[in-house]
Amino acid sequence: MKNQNIEENSINPELQNYIETEIFPLYERNEQSHGINHIHTVINRSLNIAKEYGVNKNMVYTVAAYHDLGHYINPKIHEKLSAEIFMKDNKIKKWFTEEEIQIIKEAIVDHRASSNHEPRSIYGKIVSTADRTVKSIDVCIKRAYTYYINHCPSTPKNERIQKVYEHLNDKYGPNGYAKTYLYDEEFEIGKKKFIEALSDKEAFIKRIENVIENMEV
Repeated sequence: MKNQNIEENSINPELQNYIETEIFPLYERNEQSHGINHIHTVINRSLNIAKEYGVNKNMVYTVAAYHDLGHYINPKIHEKLSAEIFMKDNKIKKWFTEEEIQIIKEAIVDHRASSNHEPRSIYGKIVSTADRTVKSIDVCIKRAYTYYINHCPSTPKNERIQKVYEHLNDKYGPNGYAKTYLYDEEFEIGKKKFIEALSDKEAFIKRIENVIENMEV
């Protein structure tokens, strides 16, 4: 199925074909929460945000397409690993200048929500903002729980549920580390709903349990 958003943004067809056929399949190595569905979401959000800025849409598309490639190796440093994978991909480089390649690399490194520094370019700010996907609380719960299933398989279920709550509160709570560097109405609305939901821990824990129960059916 064609991505209408990509067509509207006039992404180079050859670049698009390369990424769709050679890069997207690599996301099968990642857990579901950082798999291809997440990548498509970030690409679409990135291109929508990019409409407000005079940027190279091919660069935006490429940063978003590569940003989580290294997650399966080590989630804790996946942004650096993803950038290394990009830099080792000599085929992708024919579509960009050396300066553009450096900007793309830095933007991939800078995308992470818990990063301690502001993205170095507008491209990093766009994709970092787009990566803050909070449109659906339940989807965020599913992504977090899937992460803990894959990375903490021996942890008891009740402890995984507690970890999901703590993670989402740390990320999206009143003092959460998830932030955007560009205004994004979708994020602001989503985070407000998150803060309200997280304020009642008992109700949120029950919500996690219900989401998990439907996942396991």
